[in-house]
Amino acid sequence: MEVSRIRALRGPNLWSRHTAIEAIVTCHEAERSLASNHPIEQRLRRIFPEVGPIEGTRPGQSPSMAHAFEKVTLALQAHAGCPVTFSRTTATEESGVYQVVVQYSEEAVGRLALELAEKLCQAAMAGHGFDLESALAQLHELDEDVRLGPSTGAIVDAAVARGIPFRRLTDGSLVQFGWGSQQRRIQAAEVDSTSAIAESIAQDKDLTKKLLHAAGVPVPLGRPAETPDEAWAIALEVGLPVVVKPQDGNQGKGVSVNITERATFDKAYATAERYGTVMVEKFLPGSDYRLLVVGNKLIAAARREPPLVVGDGKHTVRQLVDLVNADPRRGTGHSTSLTKIRFDDIAIGRLHAQDLEPESVPEKGRRVILRNNANLSTGGSATDVTDDVHPEVAARVVEAAQMVGLDICGVDVVCESVLRPLEEQNGGIVEVNAAPGLRMHISPSYGKGRDVGNAVIDQMFPNGSTGRIPVIAVTGTNGKTTTVRLTAHLLKTQGLRVGMTNTDGVYVNGRQTDSGDCSGPRSARNVLMHPDVDAAVFETARGGLLREGLAFDRCNVAIVTNMGGGDHLGLNYITTLEDLSVLKRVIVLNVEQNGMAVLNAADPAVAFMAPHCPGEVTFFALDGNHPVLATHRAQGKRVVFTEDGHIVAQKGKQVLRIPLSQVPITRQGQIGFQTENVIAAIGAAWAVGVPWDAIAQGVATFISDIQGVPGRFNVFDYRGATLIADYGHNPDAIQALVQAVDNMPAKKRMVVISGAGDRRDQDIRDQTKILGQAFDEVLLYQDACQRGREDGEVIALLREGLQGAVRTTHVQDIQGEFNAIDTALARLSPGDLCLILIDQVEEALAYITEKVQASKAN
Repeated sequence: MEVSRIRALRGPNLWSRHTAIEAIVTCHEAERSLASNHPIEQRLRRIFPEVGPIEGTRPGQSPSMAHAFEKVTLALQAHAGCPVTFSRTTATEESGVYQVVVQYSEEAVGRLALELAEKLCQAAMAGHGFDLESALAQLHELDEDVRLGPSTGAIVDAAVARGIPFRRLTDGSLVQFGWGSQQRRIQAAEVDSTSAIAESIAQDKDLTKKLLHAAGVPVPLGRPAETPDEAWAIALEVGLPVVVKPQDGNQGKGVSVNITERATFDKAYATAERYGTVMVEKFLPGSDYRLLVVGNKLIAAARREPPLVVGDGKHTVRQLVDLVNADPRRGTGHSTSLTKIRFDDIAIGRLHAQDLEPESVPEKGRRVILRNNANLSTGGSATDVTDDVHPEVAARVVEAAQMVGLDICGVDVVCESVLRPLEEQNGGIVEVNAAPGLRMHISPSYGKGRDVGNAVIDQMFPNGSTGRIPVIAVTGTNGKTTTVRLTAHLLKTQGLRVGMTNTDGVYVNGRQTDSGDCSGPRSARNVLMHPDVDAAVFETARGGLLREGLAFDRCNVAIVTNMGGGDHLGLNYITTLEDLSVLKRVIVLNVEQNGMAVLNAADPAVAFMAPHCPGEVTFFALDGNHPVLATHRAQGKRVVFTEDGHIVAQKGKQVLRIPLSQVPITRQGQIGFQTENVIAAIGAAWAVGVPWDAIAQGVATFISDIQGVPGRFNVFDYRGATLIADYGHNPDAIQALVQAVDNMPAKKRMVVISGAGDRRDQDIRDQTKILGQAFDEVLLYQDACQRGREDGEVIALLREGLQGAVRTTHVQDIQGEFNAIDTALARLSPGDLCLILIDQVEEALAYITEKVQASKAN
């Protein structure tokens, strides 16, 4: 068994809506049928009994080693604690070659699971041992390392429940919610609206205390010190006992409390000094509480206990700590409700303060404190007391958060009870935290968990908003780029700032931000990150879908222009039109429930996608009487078509019209494929609520030139002859171009063409077979990149396609695209027509433009 071509599908994809790892698995003859009780299967079950039944793809089919590999990869993740459930193995047309797809929740964990599964399967085949416990521990440890912590994770979970898209921007806790101009960002439990100034104030405990005191919020007396002697003087001034802590600290690091003696004080000072300037404060008696404020509301409260053990008269302190740490609720990270107690020098020092040693055996019932602070991260515990908080206490902590300027604030309060106002019991606020841990409120050690993640999301996205912008995805065989550009133009006419991706580049609000073929998910993700984008239109090519899946979870509109084979077949196991249709309909499957699929009614493969759309469907076609469109129309549903020289959009009794004479790109409706692109774009703009006046203005102002749609039926006048430059490069596109130029008068018709080497032989032949019926002269040139073909091989296939041509009388081979253009221009006379099928789009268009301008100057 060999595993190759491993891909991470990071969005909805050919197989499912889940993120998944895809691999190609090649099985040798003996590995293609693991019948029941097969020795390999038996050894596999001995190594990993929980792997579950290994079955073939179809009922009754014997599973292969690829199927076993799939199940092991899934089971390894599941048993390591990852929430995964989906996997699939599909045989390809190559004997013994399978596509294996397994869901992942964290990509790094999914890749490691795949690697370990391969080793486990190889061990089963060879009869060797395999350390399953170590593999599961390795996966669990990696998952713990890379998964979002409980605070950020709770906020992300709340966003997902609301339908807000999210993207993790770093390996840490920086996360973006929403898209484009509606996006917000968090880092841990800190939101993007929190200023650096507020965060800086929260870190300066002395300044925080001064501000809170000025606001009438009770705080303990004290201030920072530069030396141990100055600090002790402050301690005597405010009155013992005192708290010693870093002025700028977090997670309870370096904090010592209830200090009454100089020797202990000096040790506490040395501990705090490791973290910066030392702060001395009056010790407030009572319990330690953490109150969470989000916006202007108290959301949750917990009473915190320091890490401790209770003596039983039998075990030593060290043994008691081991017994407590054996609790399955205690872990080493943040994924559990409790953290293991650290038995370190600080804990031993705290024992000494209680006249105990690690090997001491405390009497039964004695509480042995192992740290002065009550932070969960050091082994403390939390009890929810949210329902007990007195309104006056809640008011004081909200005031504290607002005085500092924090949107999310963890307020540390020390008092006897939160049932009474702080002023009545000499309680006070001892600290505020800019990025508070939420674990104690989400999963307290005792009591009711609180939905603090949802409170944060409500603060960031009020009134039920989802942070989404309109997203329109466009796919098909031909016409995608023009449809994308025109749709973006229609949205821009409404006043929206539009982000757009296509095979020419990435554009944001009219400015090109990237060049080259940008029709994949990476470019789309970049647009969704841009803060100046109000709506997005994405060309969605099959290559990106196969490599990574979609860049978004759902779209508002999915446009499918048409479905032809041509250059889109024969790669990545997409070998039939049905395969291609299943791939392209991924965007239709992932339309919002209140969204729209805009589908070509005249193309059966596209029309058959309609039942797969979760939302509604708009059918478009040139012929308003096409049976699919006419039926849809009769049902009162949305349709767009042409009739009596007009574009007509209709829903029930609502009928909207635009004269084709006012749509320049269609040349009075003569160019059929451009008219189809226009009505598809109109259907999309209509679906997202663009007013009809804006649509009419948009199609009237969209020009088919090298600025509007480079390489898409760009028309030039050259010394009385008509030049047309187009990037058409498959038989379907060539046929559409021939139909368009047939409507244009010409004395002589000439075409300049090459062919890309990564197409099937028949697809290359078919292009010139079509052209040979429509053009008098054919000039052949070799593409700049032969893509695996030998020199002259593509030209030979193009010539084969011209055999038996009924119209072509002159065929000429020319070396180089620009030489071919020069030759064509030299042979043109006034009244002639020349179609140039360009390869290097930008360079060729610039070259043609230069020649045209020079001819006018002369």
